[in-house]
Amino acid sequence: MKVAFLVAPEGVEQVELTDPWQAVRDAGGTPRLVSTKPGRIQAFDHLDKADTFEVDQVVKDATVGEYDALVLPGGVANPDFLRLNEAAVAFAKGFFDAGKPVAAICHAPWTLVEADVLRGRTLTSWPSLRTDITNAGGSWVDEQVKVCTSGPNALITSRRPDDLKAFCAAFLEEFSKTTKGSAS
Repeated sequence: MKVAFLVAPEGVEQVELTDPWQAVRDAGGTPRLVSTKPGRIQAFDHLDKADTFEVDQVVKDATVGEYDALVLPGGVANPDFLRLNEAAVAFAKGFFDAGKPVAAICHAPWTLVEADVLRGRTLTSWPSLRTDITNAGGSWVDEQVKVCTSGPNALITSRRPDDLKAFCAAFLEEFSKTTKGSAS
């Protein structure tokens, strides 16, 4: 299982990157950090700078076909930056078009709002995204984790860092359903 983690050069909530990353590794998968620029990304612990992480691939050079699934970590600035980058939005949308699973936590659904892939989908997020999701044609629920399979792919969403344990368990279950029989 090869999983893309799409993040901006700065602003990702570190725990929303590192916990799912470790969950993929622990499940025997290969996580890859994809960003809009090469080099290192700057993670944050809420509003404070945290660690930096090496980018594995620039999104403009990435293809959906290289990956089995996509994880979109949150952080307020991270998805706000990504939704302004055409290559990042197209990459995220490509997973929906290909029927591959996508997991998004906290503010990350902003990128999916921009990709126009939420019509008819039910998801959760940080509460301040409720109106954006509704305006994009989605249904918002206040649940620890929501798995929506009423579209071309599985969409797994959670609200906040406190939901990470349930989020990781849910996306790993969905990712394994999709990747059974494919090469890791």
